Amino acid sequence: MQYTRMGTTGAQVSRLCLGCMSFGTSFADWTIGEPAAHALVRKAVEGGLNFFDTAGAYGRGESEEILGRAIKALGLRRDETKKEAAFLKKSGAKNIFMLGRGL
Repeated sequence: MQYTRMGTTGAQVSRLCLGCMSFGTSFADWTIGEPAAHALVRKAVEGGLNFFDTAGAYGRGESEEILGRAIKALGLRRDETKKEAAFLKKSGAKNIFMLGRGL
């Protein structure tokens, strides 16, 4: 996996980002349930991905909640909170940068 610096934050993020808009089942027929979402997040992290896109608008927050539980289930911990909009997590030597409302 290749990494790049996120703007001026200094956070090293994977050049690929996993979009999480499809996580949850309460808002559209094209979404996926929590077990499938957890499997995707696990595979992404195993592959070196550490950048996830989520928003409160995705399933009225359900996507963020599922992503937060998936990250927690992987044993990753919150290292630094940055405002309400973003926070940083560490996975080994790399960071997990998540946009959202404080998963």
